[in-house]
Amino acid sequence: MPARRRIDPAAGEQAVAAWEAARAGGADPAPEVSRQELATAVRYLLEELVERAPGRSVEVRIPPYAAAQVIEGPRHTRGTPTNVVETDPQTWLELGTGRTTWAEATATGAVRASGQRADLTAYLPLR
Repeated sequence: MPARRRIDPAAGEQAVAAWEAARAGGADPAPEVSRQELATAVRYLLEELVERAPGRSVEVRIPPYAAAQVIEGPRHTRGTPTNVVETDPQTWLELGTGRTTWAEATATGAVRASGQRADLTAYLPLR
């Protein structure tokens, strides 16, 4: 059974579209996209990943907005997970919308990934 969505898909798409519009203008999205819209866009795309890659073997963290466990495999139960992906909100949105690739983001250090299963290439972009 898929996890229940917290973000309404229409609201999520609208928030991602607002972020994309701000990026298309070449401006830093912070002044044009509210913190709430940014949070909604990040959470929405993380929920998309959860639907596409259900499981509990990799923890994906996008501080300060969201974290989720994805991808089938050995389940993490306590302590520091062995498979972790962590990035900032802007990089997550760039990955989710296809503005950057997993290889580019990991090569530049914008994404920190550890563990055998912590490669999200097969699941990105999300839209």
